[in-house]
Amino acid sequence: MQDKSMMRPLLFGVLLFAAVRAQAGAVEEFRSFTTQTKSARGDFTQVVVDRNGKMLREASGTFSLARPGKFRWTYVKPYAQLLVGDGQKVWVYDTDLNQVTIRPMDQTLSATPAALLSGSQDFEKVFSVEELPPADGLTWLAAKPKGADSGLESARIAFAKGVLTKLEFVDTFGQRTTITVSKFEKNPALGPDQFRFTPPKGADVIGG
Repeated sequence: MQDKSMMRPLLFGVLLFAAVRAQAGAVEEFRSFTTQTKSARGDFTQVVVDRNGKMLREASGTFSLARPGKFRWTYVKPYAQLLVGDGQKVWVYDTDLNQVTIRPMDQTLSATPAALLSGSQDFEKVFSVEELPPADGLTWLAAKPKGADSGLESARIAFAKGVLTKLEFVDTFGQRTTITVSKFEKNPALGPDQFRFTPPKGADVIGG
């Protein structure tokens, strides 16, 4: 049976793209990114390690995003899985199981910044943010959830010359997830079909 634990951190990363707000200073670069980037696509790699630094899993794939509230994350390795958000619902399709899970976006992601995809909340109402010193040629921002039930302990977001490059976050179990973005394309023309999903014939559909 496939491991679904990677989904929640990845969705967290999606939402950071959609809604990062930050304090004054160098993080004006972040504000510029969020105001000027209406859509994006690229590749990603995702690595999860435990509190002792032991690798638990690694995955890679492609993504596309459109503000507000729409995303498509396609896992290619180590197994095929698709996540589609249409602004109201989240569709998770496990190819090997031929199973589709459907949930309202707010219900699915209520404990993460996912609700921000709809533009209904301000990032700083959900997270405390702090500017970090530049490192590795990147500009860094730290974010800490204000709520105790988010499942996330802390996060760091990195930009390179205004381009989202890396997301690092630690959950309440001490697991650290790092998402590295590559081949980032800003404001591509994305058709509406990118953010629609119809369950394949014969698929087991849960929720709706």
